[in-house]
Amino acid sequence: MKKQSSFQRVKSHPIFRHLLLIVGVMVTLVVLAYIAMSVGTRHSARRTVPNFEGVLIDDAIRTAESRDLEIIINDSLHVPTYPGGTVLDQLPNGNVVVKPGRKVYVTINSYRQRMVNVPFVAGRSLRQAINMLEAVGLEVERIDYVEDIATNYVLEEYLGEEMVTEESDLKAELGSGVRLQVGVAPDAKPLATPLLLGRNMAEAKSRLWESGLNVGALIFDEGILAVERSRAKVYSQSVMAGEGIEYGSSVTLYFTLDDERVTEAVNAHEKAVQRAREVADSLANAEKELLRQAEEAKAQQGRNSTNEDEFLY
Repeated sequence: MKKQSSFQRVKSHPIFRHLLLIVGVMVTLVVLAYIAMSVGTRHSARRTVPNFEGVLIDDAIRTAESRDLEIIINDSLHVPTYPGGTVLDQLPNGNVVVKPGRKVYVTINSYRQRMVNVPFVAGRSLRQAINMLEAVGLEVERIDYVEDIATNYVLEEYLGEEMVTEESDLKAELGSGVRLQVGVAPDAKPLATPLLLGRNMAEAKSRLWESGLNVGALIFDEGILAVERSRAKVYSQSVMAGEGIEYGSSVTLYFTLDDERVTEAVNAHEKAVQRAREVADSLANAEKELLRQAEEAKAQQGRNSTNEDEFLY
């Protein structure tokens, strides 16, 4: 009978067979678990999140579902310039690569803003009227000037086409505006355009209204989201600060989130003002010098006349 080798004796031992079986089972479980995790998490699958900003929520949901993504409405706010249900912001942002099934949280524009009572502001100064409107969350849609002895006093107030009276019980959406008819004297001099650089949108609009001017176009840098507009600041205005302008004229404003751009604009304005002052001072000094020379020439002429009279005498 052939004698078994040491390896064969170990191999045929029950303990070795059991160990081999345990190792095989463990390897099999690890492989199955890896396969299950890859399938469950779709490890190799990827999706690019679309840019939903500016898209109506129903369209955004359909697009998300077609890409195996889920839209979750996280918040809402009211921006009058956008239709109700428009996506204003999202997380993750557009063009981010994610796994299928990922939730995309969005902020949408509310369909309807809450209503507030419209205050009666006729008979008050324009500044008082604006303060009363802003206190309840309303603003000025437009200022229309008509000839009247009471400059910058509100003569009439309109919500849409309806005149607001002391007995009116009118309501308007928060953030909407009323039209004001304001008086201006026939001999009123042009206004000096206010400096708006560095102001946010609410401050700039209020400053224009208080000055008797209307808000023109509001132009924002590319890429500024609707929810970021309240933080943007004016870096340029269509009419230079200090320039003469008629009552009721409109001023276009340009906004940015770039603080350096705002600082550069403010510094450039200050330098321009300084140069203008230097030119004005130079002209004033030149005028004084001409006046001094004229007076000196006149005095000299007087002295010459006196000398001639003495000679003749």
